[in-house]
Amino acid sequence: MSGQRFVLVGFRHSVVPGWGRSLWCMLVILLGLLPIHLGLAQTDPSPKTGVLIDVPSPLNSRDVDRILARLSQIAVASKRGDASDSGRTTVVLRLGETGQGGQADSTAPSSEQSTPSEARNSAGGATAFEDALKIARAVSSSDLKRVRMVAWVDGAVSGHDVLLPLASETLLISSSGSIGDAGRFEPQLDDTIGVLYQSIARRRALIPLELVGGLVDSSLEVAKVNLIDGESSFLSGKSLLDARSAGRVASENTLANSGEPLVLDANQLRQIRAAAAIVDSEETVSDWLELSALQSDDSRSVDEAVGRLVRVTGNITGSRVRRWQSNLAATIDSPDVNTWLIAIDSPGGNLNRSASLAATLADPGIAIQAVGGCVTGEARGDAALIALACQPLIMLPDSTIGGSGADAMSSADVQRQSELIDMVANSTGRSVALIRGLLDPSLSVHRYVHRRSGRVRYATSDQIRLDSNENETSDWQRMEKIELASGLNASQAMELGLADGTSESLQTASAAVGLNGIPPELSDRGLVRWVERLGGQTGLAMSLLVVGFMMLSIEASAPGLGFPGFIALVCFAFFFWIKYLAGTAEWAELLAFGLGLACIGIEIFVLPGFGVFGVGGLILTAIGVMLMSQTFVVPQNAYQLGELTRGLWVTLGGLGGCVLGMILVRMYLPQAALATGLSMGVPEANLDESERLAHYDNLMGQTGEATTPLRPSGKARFGETIVPVVSDATAIDAGQSIRVIQVLGNRITVEAVD
Repeated sequence: MSGQRFVLVGFRHSVVPGWGRSLWCMLVILLGLLPIHLGLAQTDPSPKTGVLIDVPSPLNSRDVDRILARLSQIAVASKRGDASDSGRTTVVLRLGETGQGGQADSTAPSSEQSTPSEARNSAGGATAFEDALKIARAVSSSDLKRVRMVAWVDGAVSGHDVLLPLASETLLISSSGSIGDAGRFEPQLDDTIGVLYQSIARRRALIPLELVGGLVDSSLEVAKVNLIDGESSFLSGKSLLDARSAGRVASENTLANSGEPLVLDANQLRQIRAAAAIVDSEETVSDWLELSALQSDDSRSVDEAVGRLVRVTGNITGSRVRRWQSNLAATIDSPDVNTWLIAIDSPGGNLNRSASLAATLADPGIAIQAVGGCVTGEARGDAALIALACQPLIMLPDSTIGGSGADAMSSADVQRQSELIDMVANSTGRSVALIRGLLDPSLSVHRYVHRRSGRVRYATSDQIRLDSNENETSDWQRMEKIELASGLNASQAMELGLADGTSESLQTASAAVGLNGIPPELSDRGLVRWVERLGGQTGLAMSLLVVGFMMLSIEASAPGLGFPGFIALVCFAFFFWIKYLAGTAEWAELLAFGLGLACIGIEIFVLPGFGVFGVGGLILTAIGVMLMSQTFVVPQNAYQLGELTRGLWVTLGGLGGCVLGMILVRMYLPQAALATGLSMGVPEANLDESERLAHYDNLMGQTGEATTPLRPSGKARFGETIVPVVSDATAIDAGQSIRVIQVLGNRITVEAVD
């Protein structure tokens, strides 16, 4: 065998006994096999391959979503593989126009494989700055730290496509490649664009910032100057003019005059050490990156994304989290589902339950290749932890993450979830300090900048001290405090690296996870889903209470369970069901509400008056309604105070229905022919004289005094006689003067005397 050395050990037969000869033979065999074993151990059994992605020019939003979804899938797959640096997956982004109109340039290298121009969209138009910035931020962010991002400029790259080479970790360029004239499609260059270009370039530091300014703004003169103190640097615009006027320039080489776009070719990029190598074919790229092959990106590189949607809405409760987890667990055993999409619109409600669901999303198992999230409304309080466990996380433009929520969490509560928070931060590449700061408003999180390297991190002062020794602590310069107490909008979350993008709808957010559209929704019952959506409408809850109490007051005006009483029971039951499914109503609230209604019924139908049962029933009913509208008893933060105010208005609206019902009965129902059974209207037919138990005709027109409250029935005194009477659909207090207006047999109808 070539490359192997064998050792021959000889001995004399007469010296070594029989058992010794056997031992020596075994030793000789082991010594001979040892080099073979070592040689095999040094052989890499799994050669590394990379992924080649052709970036179209111009880029559109659909291309950006597709590329980001692909990169996210690669990052997730790499994260579940080798955890060492050598386990990073290499992704090569091939950019560049190789000619006009999509035709290959005559100087382009010929080969049997397809040229870059064949894989690109060379139609008219230009890449929008927002699309280029979106993909550049993702490529240069820590979210893709498990992916080695390489930009291969295989032609002329101009316009805002220049952002991608600046954002890549490594830059390779072909002999005909170039980058420059980034602002060619901008009729009027905005200063913000230049600042963002500088920000992206600073993350990788491949190209000097003075040159980056010249790439964007063609009005700047750019030159490489040798100063009189011996230093050599690139200067542009005002800094170049200042150096000249100060007499500090010994010699200079102009790269671009004012009004002339700056374009850097392959040789110039190599001279300034921005490009790592000049390569002209895929084989050369593979060799330079030490890869066995470059696999062109296609649908076979990973499984096609087949997802299911789970809507995390309303308050977080134990029963709802168990239902969501059960639905998600059922998809793991399904062979066709490999992606979860979580749509979040929740104020939180229970940190422990949210942590349990976040743990499921952060570590779903090998069958699920991506867990994407979309904040469609708000993810307040502990619900922010659920959102941050998803990657990628997309936010609608007017959505909010963090801030005070339905659960008033203390620092101790957040500290108890430290292990889970660390796991979420490690699996998603997000800042631990920012996640904790969103959950604990008392935590002070600052932006720190390393004085020597310029690296930026978000941390607390305690974290800086723990992660650095005494000498290194002084290298971190503390900058502004990050305000997290009120939550973050979409742009703020993206700037801090907590969100991966914004989207106008759930439809476009699905594309960021690699889905072709909104996936089917996971739910055990469609009716539950429908009622949960209704539960989010505050006006519906108030309407149910108003109608319920109105029907109850009408039923009280005409004692006896009839149609109004049935409608009232249906309204109250539906109100409780909505609040129960929304996670704000439990059996204690139902008990208070039901007991209050029972006390009011006793006061009306059993013990006429307005005493302990009446007052106590109203108080219990109001408490039940308010507790059904919130998850707390005493508000402890701004969000809970707002919920208390809304619950109070709902309660007042419901009780106002009682008053409205009484007014309607008094004004309209007695005259309605179809409502005679619901009012105090008295039949005109005379009773048979033989059926009379007493004669009260002599009381007609007399005045007396009510001895008990008339609600509507009770007793009254006329002279020395006390008789049962009925009011004319109005409430009359005890002791008030009354007059007899009608006598039908033993039924005496009275009215109040003003």
